[in-house]
Amino acid sequence: MNLCVSALLLLLAILLPSGRGMFGNDGVKVRTCTSQNAVCFLGCPPGYTWIAFCHNILSCCRNMTKFQPPQAKDPWSK
Repeated sequence: MNLCVSALLLLLAILLPSGRGMFGNDGVKVRTCTSQNAVCFLGCPPGYTWIAFCHNILSCCRNMTKFQPPQAKDPWSK
């Protein structure tokens, strides 16, 4: 039974991306985070700076304006 639970958790950790999903992810809008012009993610994606925690496990991330890494560009945008 424990092996099944471990395998399920591993599968969920692999399939659920932290920052950007396959179709994009705009983050969660929380009032305390949006007051700082930021959004909440399960982990800051490339091109975002960590600011604080939203609730218990989400991270409040602000989009970087200077020195963005090449991974921050959205591959589906034109």
